[in-house]
Amino acid sequence: MNKDYLLLFGKHLKSLRESKKLTQDDIGVDGISRSMISLLETAATDVTITKLKVIADNLGVKVKDLFNFE
Repeated sequence: MNKDYLLLFGKHLKSLRESKKLTQDDIGVDGISRSMISLLETAATDVTITKLKVIADNLGVKVKDLFNFE
């Protein structure tokens, strides 16, 4: 696992969430817990493609937008 990449992803995820004025609880639904969102934002865990789709849907963005940080 590339920790630097996960850190970039986590910071971007948090930025997207905060820009939409959503809490971790707001996007931690549909089988994804608030604690999972927290772990992702702090680069403490990795995520599956299926969960990425749910997170993107809950944020109102496309999956590719979750990776628009490079």
